[in-house]
Amino acid sequence: MIRVVIADDHPIVRSGLAALLSSATDIQVVGEASNGIEVLDLVAQTDPDVVLMDLRMPEMDGVGATTQIRSRHPRTQVLILTTYETDTDILRAVEAGATGYLLKDAAHEELLAGIRAAAAAETVLAPSVAARIVSRMRDKSETPTPRELEVLEAVARGLSNAEVGAELFISEATVKTHLLRIFTKLGVTDRTRAVTVALERGLIGPPA
Repeated sequence: MIRVVIADDHPIVRSGLAALLSSATDIQVVGEASNGIEVLDLVAQTDPDVVLMDLRMPEMDGVGATTQIRSRHPRTQVLILTTYETDTDILRAVEAGATGYLLKDAAHEELLAGIRAAAAAETVLAPSVAARIVSRMRDKSETPTPRELEVLEAVARGLSNAEVGAELFISEATVKTHLLRIFTKLGVTDRTRAVTVALERGLIGPPA
């Protein structure tokens, strides 16, 4: 069972998300918070697998709360669910340690799949968000850097983001940032497809 906390300052949004998630037999909503301070308390009390986090909230915003959660409760993954998709919002969230970034207009199945992926510590990125990054933030070079390829090779061997970070002596947040840039350069939205495309292009070799 994937235990989820919903953090959003709009009661209607929270209740709607809770009702939607109740349709999944493998997901349980264990708490709801209306601001960043409340969500920190709830995470400490309930030890959820995933926090569905809005960006714009009173008391403490989603980025601040994400930073605190990832520092205090590294097992808990944070999945941003918001209406905002500017390049600054996306990078701030990922660099704070968010596992993924989805928009509130996501389809039912996309949201459920995103929660399941986040619970497995897999990077989740809405296609529209990926497209925005590609159009506004893509590096002039389409080829991933040597460091990015090191990260991708480790991912291809089945390592989690935390394990990749430990092996390469970088933070888990840095691993996620590298993956985000890899996704934009390869034109993909998830780690499995990134590995597949990199193998097809000969950027990395088959995992040992």
